[in-house]
Amino acid sequence: MTVVEDRPDAPAAPPPRRPNPVLAVLRNSWRQLTSMRTALILLFLLAVAAVPGSVFPQRSVNRENVAEYFAKHPDLAPVIDRLGAFDVYASPWFAAIYLLLFTSLVGCVLPRLRDHIRALRTVPPDAPKRMDRLPQHSPGVARPVDPAVAAGDIARLLRRRRYRTRLRELPGGEWTVAAEKGLLKDTGNLLFHFAMLAVLVGVGFGHWYGWHANRLLVAGPEQGFCNTVTQFDDFTLGPRVTPADLPNICFKMTEFDATFQATGQPKSFMATVAVSENGGPDEIRSFTVNDPLRLDGATVNLIGQGYAPVLRFTDRYGVQQTKIVPFLPTDGMLTSEGVVQFPDVNIDPKTNQRDNRLQVGFEGVYLPTGGTDGSARSQFPAENNPVLYLSAYRGDLGLDVGIPGSVYALDRDQIAGGKLTKVSGDRPYVLRPGETWTLDDGTKLEFVGTRHVATLSVRHDPTKVLMLVGAVLGLMGLMLSLYVRRRRVWFRVLAADGPDARGSVIEAGGLPRTDHPGFADEFAALTEEAAALSRDVKEGTP
Repeated sequence: MTVVEDRPDAPAAPPPRRPNPVLAVLRNSWRQLTSMRTALILLFLLAVAAVPGSVFPQRSVNRENVAEYFAKHPDLAPVIDRLGAFDVYASPWFAAIYLLLFTSLVGCVLPRLRDHIRALRTVPPDAPKRMDRLPQHSPGVARPVDPAVAAGDIARLLRRRRYRTRLRELPGGEWTVAAEKGLLKDTGNLLFHFAMLAVLVGVGFGHWYGWHANRLLVAGPEQGFCNTVTQFDDFTLGPRVTPADLPNICFKMTEFDATFQATGQPKSFMATVAVSENGGPDEIRSFTVNDPLRLDGATVNLIGQGYAPVLRFTDRYGVQQTKIVPFLPTDGMLTSEGVVQFPDVNIDPKTNQRDNRLQVGFEGVYLPTGGTDGSARSQFPAENNPVLYLSAYRGDLGLDVGIPGSVYALDRDQIAGGKLTKVSGDRPYVLRPGETWTLDDGTKLEFVGTRHVATLSVRHDPTKVLMLVGAVLGLMGLMLSLYVRRRRVWFRVLAADGPDARGSVIEAGGLPRTDHPGFADEFAALTEEAAALSRDVKEGTP
């Protein structure tokens, strides 16, 4: 026995390194964040976080509804406003879930992509020694051909069935055929996740650099508008968009055609507009609901239609004013409500001063097709029997108060306070096109006619192509991951036993990599077709 003595000059063994607790926590947190389970949880949280956006009014959609909610709930509204309930999609907590989901998907998909590429480059593994332990197994079947020829026939059969095939020659005259199919399942899974990432990127950049606005456009050459924020009824600009970034586009609607089915359902809408881009000449273009107007930097969608009564008011001094006011449809038959206000009337020409107590407003309902029973509901959306029901008010309309109100109703506070008085009696006055209504003070209101109104949505979505491609690829990937099944099959070909034996013996085994109820039938069909292959005995290798 030899004893090794420690020498004083021998270096001491280094102490074991202790793991850094901070790095360990970060490593574990990253693993948890990039797991598929966490990605699914974050996706569910994102869907839940979007619910308040449909429950509470959003400032980016309609600021008037938010102001109305504050008026109705003065105690609750400030509290939920601090939580971001009126700006859900721009709130910090929604952005945090969004970014965490994006990070989780990236960290989850990239390693799987690396593993998938490695699997695509790797040949199918060789046949196991004990194929009888596989879920599907076929015992030896004799064939009157050389093992090399039989193995080559089986390999060609599997390739025709779109299997990735590898033919191997082993010592002792043994041949194996390894085949694999169904890697498109993993490809589809990865495609779905990358498509989801593309959609997330599209939503984010579309929110930053996109914008949209709405405008009610009345038919007529004097009713046009240009693409500026001051001429929109409502608008929303992305955080990276300024009013100066909007394209220079001007519109005038020259014609509007609408057809309806016998039931009153819309059949077709078509708007014809004169469009000027970047100060150029007007160009006549037509577009419909399903065929929007595509311009340089904007898309114009036709999302609705209605009517605008044309009313001419003659005040006590004989001064006339004509207004074309869109009425808001309230049902599918285009029963419409609206208000016509004349604040600058009954001005004494001697003093040239306006008396707010002599302002006039009309509130009523317009029926494109009025019934014979006097009902205030339209019978059909086309103008077959147009009727206008109006009530007249005189007094201070409240337009100088400074608080914005609805353009489709008179100020109820002014009516309740006695500053605006109803002068038309309890029943509304009925007017048809061309008729005139004389009020108690001698002023007159003439119902000249109506014009068509189109509701236009002007928007710019810089990432809509990316989101469309992502949605299509995501659907394709989902179909592949759901319906493609991974499976492997092996064939072992041995020379027949015996001194005078000629031919080969074929053994087969199969392994489904995922749950595949039909794999047993597929495996049985493969083995039967392989056993049916028969040809003359040939020597040599394929």
